[in-house]
Amino acid sequence: MDKQAAFLEPMPMPNPAFPIKVHPRHVHKMVVGETLFPHHWHEHLEFLYFESGSAVIECGSQSFHCQTGDLCVVNSNELHYGVSASEDLSYYAMILDISLLHSHAVDAVETKFITPITRNRILFQNRISKDDSVNRCMLAIIHELERQELGYELSVKSHLYGLLTQLVRKYVATPTELDEYRHRLKELERLAPVFSYINEHYREKLTVQRLANIAGLSRFHFSRLFKQLTDKSLVEYVNLIRINKSENMLRNKALNISEIALSTGFSDIYYFSRTFKKLKNVSPSEWRSRDGWH
Repeated sequence: MDKQAAFLEPMPMPNPAFPIKVHPRHVHKMVVGETLFPHHWHEHLEFLYFESGSAVIECGSQSFHCQTGDLCVVNSNELHYGVSASEDLSYYAMILDISLLHSHAVDAVETKFITPITRNRILFQNRISKDDSVNRCMLAIIHELERQELGYELSVKSHLYGLLTQLVRKYVATPTELDEYRHRLKELERLAPVFSYINEHYREKLTVQRLANIAGLSRFHFSRLFKQLTDKSLVEYVNLIRINKSENMLRNKALNISEIALSTGFSDIYYFSRTFKKLKNVSPSEWRSRDGWH
């Protein structure tokens, strides 16, 4: 896979010698339909813990409605995307480089669990609903990383092992899901240049033929593969990218709505407005006037 692909996020760590981080908890008032993060993937595991409110998280081609007390596990190299589904949404995002748990010696932990997780031979189910034992581990890790008191590294690693123990015992993906993941990963690598091209050229007219040529596929096979990976047609996906790009433009009010429509690739303001309302459930002007922007 092209490591410079726009949707493959490099995910630098604040401490390379201890590669785990937690993004600050989102506590501001959200707007329903607000983009939490655009479509992307990365090589690390990601854990989204929802403290309050709700969100819709896409992992691969599946959507999950996550609520208070839920944990969403994003496996390595899994295409994911999120939007807020409530105003009171508050969640933590923890990024883990599994190399943190590698053993220097080839022991049972390394060979049975850590290496298979690293090589995607063990995958986890995406949505874990209100599992107290899992959530206790997550909150303990978050607490230690936020405070960073003496010995926090020891505590974090011990709780990570506890978290993985719970996941391995109760939430491992089935062999069929694993086969599907491997197939999707292979196809995601094939379409990586296409996703990068869309992200860079979303303002332009994007045709199936042009993108199929980039992928080296026929129009038919490209359209079918794109739908399998994103659960969206090319038009639906490009429109979603364009509408998400328009969010901040509407928020800062530097441009009028017609200018925003044109600058995000829509030649027709009425089509822009209809598409925006379909995806965000409000018109662009209503979105612009919403309270609670942060």
